[in-house]
Amino acid sequence: MDLFSLSDRTALVTGASSGLGRHFAKVLSQAGADVVLAARRMDRLEALAEEISKSGGRALPVEMDVTSDDSVSGAFATIKEALGRPCDIIVSNSGMSRDTWFRDQSEDDWNAVIDTNLNGVWRVGKHATNAMIEAGVPGSIINIGSRSGVVGIPRAAAYAASKAGVRNHTKSVALYCAEVGLPIRCNVVQPAAVLTPMWDPMLGEGAERARNMQAIVADTPLRRFAQPSEVAAMCVYLASDDAAYVTGAEFTIDG
Repeated sequence: MDLFSLSDRTALVTGASSGLGRHFAKVLSQAGADVVLAARRMDRLEALAEEISKSGGRALPVEMDVTSDDSVSGAFATIKEALGRPCDIIVSNSGMSRDTWFRDQSEDDWNAVIDTNLNGVWRVGKHATNAMIEAGVPGSIINIGSRSGVVGIPRAAAYAASKAGVRNHTKSVALYCAEVGLPIRCNVVQPAAVLTPMWDPMLGEGAERARNMQAIVADTPLRRFAQPSEVAAMCVYLASDDAAYVTGAEFTIDG
């Protein structure tokens, strides 16, 4: 049984230069998809594209800043010109955090987190949906949320608020596409702690890091952090035709 095959599919992964995004791109490629790697750091994207190519896959690096509509629309124009077809899998993964207690947070830092994590998902989803409609192809949008968008997080209120927004934006997009008859599904994947570089500021250093990691593990029934592969596996499922009846759903991967 050829379950979860992504052959003849094209996947866009934002935030692909590091962390979970880098892992998502590699796993989607292994499942058979051509991948478009989007982020601001082209040197890292080019290195990842070469790595995927050496493994037998096909990857196109494209510069994209999700906080700029001009950058996002320009990236989609580049994709259309380079491939002649739209991406029919979208993994909207770009994210950031500027952690501090909410009462100490500057307005600039708050706005930067919201603009990247929430507004960026909206910008990418809007342009991706329009590209799929124009080409007349069905697709799957997978937004990367966070468990913090469900339960909150004490030292990262902006991050948690942005991910809560992603959660309900996803449901609204799914309802819209279904109501107007667009063959586009939209779901949200909400991982808990995965040890990527973005978690470093939240965990701290030295003894503080050890205490925070121990507290997270103690609060997790499975008593460990998530592995990137466990999050990527859900993305492959949601991208595939085997999830054709799944839309507007949230998948919290938190052990």
